[in-house]
Amino acid sequence: MPNYTPTTLTIAGFDPYGGAGVVLDTKVIHSLNGYALSAITALTAQNSQGVKEVFATPTEFFRTQLFTILDDIKPDAIKIGMLANIEIVKIVIDAIDTFELKNIVLDTVLVSSSGHRLLSFDAVELMKKELFPRVDLITPNIPETETLCGFDFDFSQTQREKAFEYLKNTNTSSVLFKGGHSTEKQAVDYLYTADACYDFASPWIATTHTHGTGCFYSSAIATNLAKGFTLYKSVSFAKAFLYQSLQNSSSLQFDYRDKKIDRKEAIF
Repeated sequence: MPNYTPTTLTIAGFDPYGGAGVVLDTKVIHSLNGYALSAITALTAQNSQGVKEVFATPTEFFRTQLFTILDDIKPDAIKIGMLANIEIVKIVIDAIDTFELKNIVLDTVLVSSSGHRLLSFDAVELMKKELFPRVDLITPNIPETETLCGFDFDFSQTQREKAFEYLKNTNTSSVLFKGGHSTEKQAVDYLYTADACYDFASPWIATTHTHGTGCFYSSAIATNLAKGFTLYKSVSFAKAFLYQSLQNSSSLQFDYRDKKIDRKEAIF
């Protein structure tokens, strides 16, 4: 169907700063010629300095919001980000089973970049036990991998293999270990599946403004899956798109109150 527009549902929080969550996901999905649907798990009060407060969407309203969308449209792919609490995790699990959802990418958002915890410990355990087996890919960074696996994770091959073995015991099918916090000479991510391991490398971008790159990456992967690409190609294309977008973004400075902000931060 050459005129068909693939749909991607993003289940995530709302960032009023526009650099993460459903706002950024929507930008990415539309940039890749998809159509974005969304279900908001939480409202946040945040800006370029970090997250100040999180207000989880009331449980019954979130369920109504999500199920109302899915009663009407079955998305071609799902991107899951911030889940806020255990009740919302349960609703997402129920929705996946009820509507037999496919092509699901879970960005394991546990703590904000400013250190604000975004998911309780009991919710993390439920996510590992019940949600991981239902999704096609999880995308933890190094700190998230440490939290999920319960041991120090130095991103070495030995540690990656150990972490993947641990996650396979939760019936996780595929893991993309993101190397943004690593000390490797290039920005390298590693995709582990049941059959193989693939690496995706790009040069480092000289910027500290990385807010929202996890949202960008996971929603791009999901949109590529919605288009019918394999998991390998979906990750490869998403990695290239993220790198290109960061590389081509304007580095012009502009004043915002009493500080300077790089335009890259505003975009990503």
